[in-house]
Amino acid sequence: LAHTAGQQVRLDVRRDGRSMAVVTTPVDAERDAFLRYSDWVQGRRAAVEAASDGRIGYLHLRAMGPGDIADFAREFYANVDREGLVIDVRRNRGGNIDSWVIEKLLRRAWSFWQPPHREPYWNMQQPFRGHLVVLADALTYSDGETFAAGVKSLDLGPVVGLRTAGAGVWLSNNNTLVDRGLMRAAQTPQFGADGRWLIEGEGVSPDIVVDNLPHATWRGEDAQLERALGELRRRMDEQPVVQPPAGPIHPRGRAAGDAFRIQ
Repeated sequence: LAHTAGQQVRLDVRRDGRSMAVVTTPVDAERDAFLRYSDWVQGRRAAVEAASDGRIGYLHLRAMGPGDIADFAREFYANVDREGLVIDVRRNRGGNIDSWVIEKLLRRAWSFWQPPHREPYWNMQQPFRGHLVVLADALTYSDGETFAAGVKSLDLGPVVGLRTAGAGVWLSNNNTLVDRGLMRAAQTPQFGADGRWLIEGEGVSPDIVVDNLPHATWRGEDAQLERALGELRRRMDEQPVVQPPAGPIHPRGRAAGDAFRIQ
């Protein structure tokens, strides 16, 4: 198969005493890594769906760049009506969209619209009303760490996993040299409202520390994800996410008054 990436190749296969011919297209190492990563993500999503009977959603962010905005929008709005949501930033390679993602998570429903003969829906349109857990690990990097730190600081939900990489100083491309070369340097750190420097060299410590041990991971287990699901189930039981009922409509000629007040 050497030097055949992207080309059709016939394979003659013998299995269980039977022979057959298969035409396939080998991929290069980069594509192979992408497919394996995607299979891992799909496996997490399927596991969450099965373990929660559809009550909990799963969303993974590989990085925090322009292309990841579309991934977040597709997965977030597909899960916006779930009672719980796992946002997985393990292995996240960073970027610069943490504020945009957190902005979506900060939106809150304050009223409900009731179309005729349809289920009500809430306003602001499409905010997430359920419980949130974020997964992070030692390979969560840069803006993935900033996102996890923001979730903790704003008390949007617990962070589960391991302490992140500790690479919080952002890079810049504005250091142009005389020969028109570029020295890409880390030069923009961040600090909290209390003046304390954040992330760099220390990382983001999770609220709930869980390690994925090597052999258990090889067997297909994911202790961090299981712990996140357990935390969400507990919160959902203690604080159920319910659709409030509408009050009675007043007779014609009378103001609605308190009839549409949400309790």
